[in-house]
Order: sequence, then structure tokens, then C-alpha cells
Amino acid sequence: MKKLFRSSTDKQVSGLCGGLASFLGVDSTVVRLIVVVLGICSFGTTILIYLIASLIVPKEPTGFYSYDDPFNQF
Repeated sequence: MKKLFRSSTDKQVSGLCGGLASFLGVDSTVVRLIVVVLGICSFGTTILIYLIASLIVPKEPTGFYSYDDPFNQF
């Protein structure tokens, strides 16, 4: 079972979009673009939700590798 974490390697601000992209199995750029568009269209509500989620979602544990990590050979 996959768990949602804030990414420690694929992050721009807090790692939430990178972690969500890894959880959903999509590219993190797509998630970031969706968050930006929703942030503009929702007059900032999405940004408030992003900040709250950044506080709630735990950081990725040390040594945790996602399945699509190219550096994880084993």
C-alpha cells in the first residue's frame, strides 16, 4: 500500500506536489501546474489548502524510495 508523504527529493516549496505526484503515479510538473491553475481560479483557496496539507502530510522517511526512483537499483 502506498502512503502519501512530502517528497524530500522532488520538491520546490514543501515537497507536497512531488509527494502527491509520486502517490498518484504522474509527473510532478503536471501536479504543480494543476495547483497553480486552481490557485488562480479559486482566488487563493487552493493555496490555503496547500499550506494546511503541508503541515498535516508527514515528511518522507529517511531511506524511503519510491518505486519509480531511478537510483534505487534493488
